[in-house]
Amino acid sequence: MLLMKKDIHPKYFPKATIKCACGNKITVGSTEEKMEVEICSSCHPFYTGKEKLIDTAGRVEKFKARRAKSQVSKSKKK
Repeated sequence: MLLMKKDIHPKYFPKATIKCACGNKITVGSTEEKMEVEICSSCHPFYTGKEKLIDTAGRVEKFKARRAKSQVSKSKKK
């Protein structure tokens, strides 16, 4: 029988909680007592089958604005 070495392993929390930005809470075993995530299986499009856009910094709008500006400049060149 193999025994673990003492005082080298992190503390294990059998009832650690994971809190998602959508409000879902999951209880798991982990070496961290509490964790926060932005997306989980309850809100991820792959698992829900629904497309959901998460834009935390306005990146999509910035991209669309650059693309529209590019289209206008291409039209002017022709």
